[in-house]
Amino acid sequence: MILPQDLYTASQVRELDQIAINHFGISGFTLMKRAAKATFDIAMKIYPKVQSVCVVCGAGNNGGDGYVIATIAIEKGLSVNLIQLGDTSRITGDALLARNAYLQAQGRESAFNSDLLCVDLIVDAIFGTGLSRQITGQWKTAIDAINSSKAKLVAVDIPSGLDADTGRIHGIAIKADLTVTYIGLKCGLFTGQARDYAGEIFFNDLQVPKAVYQQITEPSDKQLIPQHYLQKTLKPRLRSSHKGHFGHVLLIGGAQGMSGAIRLAAEACLRAGAGLVSVATDPSHADLINLTRPELMVTGIAQAHALQPLLERASVIVIGPGLGQSDWANMLLQEVLKSDKPKVLDADALNLFAKLPTKERTINNAILTPHPAEAARLLGVTTAEVEANRYQSISNLATKLKNVKKGGDGYILKGAGTLVSAGKKTHVCTSGNPGMASGGMGDVLSGIVAALLAQGLSLLDAAIAGTQIHAQAADLAAQKGERGLLASDLFPFI
Repeated sequence: MILPQDLYTASQVRELDQIAINHFGISGFTLMKRAAKATFDIAMKIYPKVQSVCVVCGAGNNGGDGYVIATIAIEKGLSVNLIQLGDTSRITGDALLARNAYLQAQGRESAFNSDLLCVDLIVDAIFGTGLSRQITGQWKTAIDAINSSKAKLVAVDIPSGLDADTGRIHGIAIKADLTVTYIGLKCGLFTGQARDYAGEIFFNDLQVPKAVYQQITEPSDKQLIPQHYLQKTLKPRLRSSHKGHFGHVLLIGGAQGMSGAIRLAAEACLRAGAGLVSVATDPSHADLINLTRPELMVTGIAQAHALQPLLERASVIVIGPGLGQSDWANMLLQEVLKSDKPKVLDADALNLFAKLPTKERTINNAILTPHPAEAARLLGVTTAEVEANRYQSISNLATKLKNVKKGGDGYILKGAGTLVSAGKKTHVCTSGNPGMASGGMGDVLSGIVAALLAQGLSLLDAAIAGTQIHAQAADLAAQKGERGLLASDLFPFI
């Protein structure tokens, strides 16, 4: 399913709900019925052999959706169990209308009993987007049992226990096979831990008019990277092109024992279309790096002054892959930071940059590509804090480093659901797979991004397109299996 681009927080979606109800005359109960029908129809399309269903409801509007789904299932002749985990005396409004309609349809309502989960399909309608507390007690017991069931799991709007804004887990969450979400895509469905819990995501706008989205107080500042982004951004080359049209990238790194990292980054740069690629590395292995890739121009650098001619010839600079944190590495970084040319900072270049006194952290015209631990060092927080709210973390990177920058910048916060930002909008990559959790993948990304900068893309476009190419190439490379995927396996697909 092709999803819309814009992502919304829980409060923004609640505002869209209210605009639809108050300004366009669509009742809340009508939206509830549309959501239930959309969920039931998608579930039956994906799982056409389902004969028995258990709907697990809370006491809020998410539970109301569940009651309507259960009513539809009865009407369609399915065997239906319904478990109510909340206090029924607290069910009000549209959810109460939905519960009454279910009971009038001869539906039965039960307290939690794990035997009731012995069905073909379980519908999670426990908690909606408003959850902000740790799940404990009977709720935790029920979710544990649901996750242990052999039934297919369908989440209503968002898997219960998943934070709608951040993608973190409130202690425990439903591990859905698919999630059907409504009106606005929730930010938390697409990054961090959510990738293990949301399953396949389907969207339905519940027939809400487009004008509703135009009336929201604060428009969305988060977007999915669209699947057509690369076709839109990367235009065919002119037949009269030559290598000088596509830039000269200098990659700096590869301390003793780490020549592989700079080699991976450099070949990725070639594969992504840079016209010329040079490598500045430790003299001990400089003669070896291009033995298997003769297209690379490699120079051993022992002193800072030897780097200057290479910096002058380059149009784009990468520093970090295999760099280490020695005096040699710091010397090279200091030379790069003096340059106004477009640059990519990765790996130990980021760690060294984080150690600099604030007054010395001056950089411009750069893309920084931290993984969560590197982002934590740049922000002066823990890795857990970065992962607890990845959207806020990439925003904090832009804010914290903006004060010590002289020009434009871009950030790629790597991980499940990689985020890309230049400070205003955050773009989310939904491609990629767990096979990418292996050494060298980040080096390949830095080479791709630099090649796109060399070919004339802006900092933001190079960061977005580079992230997307990297992830899609990995998905192609992993078609025969994710486990054991190597960074160099991406080369034929970049």
